[in-house]
Amino acid sequence: MKETFAIGVDYGTESGRAVLVSLQNGIEIADHVVLYPHGVIDEYLPDSNIRLEPGWALQHPADYVYVLEIALPEIIKISGIDPSQIIGIGVDFTSCTMLPVDERGVPLCYQAELREKPHSWVKLWKHHAAQYKATRLNEVAVKRGEEFLKRYGGKISSEWMLPKIWQTYDEAPDIFNKANRFVEAGDWIVFQLTNNLLKNSCAAGYKSIWHKQEGYPDKEFFKELDPGLENLIETKLWGGVYPLGTKAGELTEQMAQLTGLEPGTAVAVGIIDAHASVPAMGVVEPGKMVLAMGTSICHMLLDSKEVHVDGISGVVEDGIIEGLYGYEAGQPAAGDIFAWYVDQAVPTYVQEAANEAGVSVYHWLEMRASELKPGESGLLALDWWNGNRSTLVDADLSGLLLGVTLQTKPQEIYRALLESTAFGTRKVIDTFQNSGVMVDELYACGGLSNKNKLLMQIYADVNNRMIKIADSNHTPAIGAAMFGAVAAGKANGGFENIIDAAKKMSRIKKEVIKPDPANVQVYEKLYKEYNKLYYYFGRENKLMKNLREIQSSQISQLNQK
Repeated sequence: MKETFAIGVDYGTESGRAVLVSLQNGIEIADHVVLYPHGVIDEYLPDSNIRLEPGWALQHPADYVYVLEIALPEIIKISGIDPSQIIGIGVDFTSCTMLPVDERGVPLCYQAELREKPHSWVKLWKHHAAQYKATRLNEVAVKRGEEFLKRYGGKISSEWMLPKIWQTYDEAPDIFNKANRFVEAGDWIVFQLTNNLLKNSCAAGYKSIWHKQEGYPDKEFFKELDPGLENLIETKLWGGVYPLGTKAGELTEQMAQLTGLEPGTAVAVGIIDAHASVPAMGVVEPGKMVLAMGTSICHMLLDSKEVHVDGISGVVEDGIIEGLYGYEAGQPAAGDIFAWYVDQAVPTYVQEAANEAGVSVYHWLEMRASELKPGESGLLALDWWNGNRSTLVDADLSGLLLGVTLQTKPQEIYRALLESTAFGTRKVIDTFQNSGVMVDELYACGGLSNKNKLLMQIYADVNNRMIKIADSNHTPAIGAAMFGAVAAGKANGGFENIIDAAKKMSRIKKEVIKPDPANVQVYEKLYKEYNKLYYYFGRENKLMKNLREIQSSQISQLNQK
């Protein structure tokens, strides 16, 4: 039988990438990364002077199709593979990334009369302007004693589907009424490939409060949020929910011409990007936490039982691997924090020194920071530059750097920021452990895990655990390709289930990161201080929220002028 391949298309925050993978051993044959032409839209709408308020993060849906148009033909060209050997396509996507569409599935922002209305555009996962709706939703859920809240750590995040829809209903009722459906961007891009708009169980379960046995919350809950939302599920979130690995359909003639693939190629339903990394690293059993480390960090963990854990993003039956409960937690900024520092706060002499050394600013800072011992700088930071997802679930929180003096150096600040994200992950792990969900091993994937050795050593030391690293720069895409192969089926050269695919295709590096006992002792002391800041600014003090309110008020006044 001839060798078979699958394609995984991974949609991130800034770019999309396609990877062609062998189904015999998981080896990447070709890959191509495409930057979104419009990037993250967080200041002004495209070709407009409409300014967005703080917390807004939008995208252009055309960018997602552009990834398919450019990346897929390129990987076929690079590989020289006969398209007939490519039996399946899988798609993973950052979530919840949401868009309103009309009855034909066309995004409302494509309509000329709606282009200058922000709510007609894609709301990216890190759109946090719906925090006030998330807060109210949680208040109503607590008041009513809604059981679903326990599965999501006690709070629904502003990043999720329902707060974003409610914000649209409240602030742009015309957009809400024109929308035939609100859909996950991952489901929408699968629709572009197949002409079938199906909801995947991963995004529905983690981001839309859908439950395998119970479905969505009942009408009375939505009615109490607002009488106009009573029939929200039937009118705006209608349609079936399909398990991971389900064949969503086949590649259409039109998309085959656009991409260079064969019409009729099997396409799997979508999956959340980080979650696709779990089987790609061979993690198909309890006790192993996968850290998907990029602009943000997502923590995935499997267990045979359902336990309610405070402050996590959710637990979903079959949410990642069939037959197990998949737990998710997360930090909404990691690489984004480091990028902010490099782009906005590093002094000119650092850039000059990096240029002279022939390295990037990131690498220069990493080299200098690696010369420091834990605690040597006297600095401590909170990793809330983009709010807190786990365990406080509050997008209105902000970053903090403590201990700065006139002698503080850029590399010291950089190391403190690296450490802050490691402390944030430690908080997540401790929360799981204290609730009876064990974390025995750590696995890491994503750009940060392969690019920054110092960061990974800090994570090993702060968490006092050995870390295994993915043997790929595109782990989510590998996982997506696995699900594409499952959708194609064993008879066509694919797999019967995702566990079989993981056994054949998953890859991790032989080298592991081991904690340094001396560093572990120092970080235990620093972590205790981090916890004090965590609870003071996260639960006891409203200073950060008060600053955010003053900021929003001032910008609103400017927009009204």
